[in-house]
Amino acid sequence: MAITQVQVVSVPVSDQDRAREFYVDVLGFALLTDRQFSPDMRWVAVAPRGGHTALTLVTWFPTMLPGSLQGTVLETDDLEGDIEALTEKGVTVSELQEAPWGRFVTLADPDGNGIVLQASVPDAMNADVSEWNGHA
Repeated sequence: MAITQVQVVSVPVSDQDRAREFYVDVLGFALLTDRQFSPDMRWVAVAPRGGHTALTLVTWFPTMLPGSLQGTVLETDDLEGDIEALTEKGVTVSELQEAPWGRFVTLADPDGNGIVLQASVPDAMNADVSEWNGHA
């Protein structure tokens, strides 16, 4: 296999304009594309600035219900600053939690798609998973 990266993840939304506003204006993502391909298909793609994976805000997959995507993890270098900015913009953010791999909060986009905003411990992904369960 020669797979090198995840290029696009589809996020099921009910209103592409509302979702675009959230991901661009609230989370600060870059708008990569917003094009109407057919009467039923508009391609709206966003990505974290400097990121490698885009999110497409989709409405055309009947098996992907708006709000059904959970556990999208976004990495930040300033968790406290981002929590403050999100709160000021009216986003409900969970209590700050700590784990062996880092500190994080959870939040949701306007459709209820679950997002984890985290500041990882350096090299946490290379750690022995048994350490995460207290079995080190």
